[in-house]
Amino acid sequence: MEVGKTLWLIILIKLAIIFLILRVFFFRPELSKYDTEAEKAEHVIENLTKQP
Repeated sequence: MEVGKTLWLIILIKLAIIFLILRVFFFRPELSKYDTEAEKAEHVIENLTKQP
């Protein structure tokens, strides 16, 4: 049973590292520069309705 516990510990550590890296590099808080909810909503609407 010791091997199973060690493997689960390794899996949990890897998942934590993966989520931390994803959070830092891919999910930046871009809306934090806006003060009100209306400004945030306007920014989101503008980006969703842009034509590529």
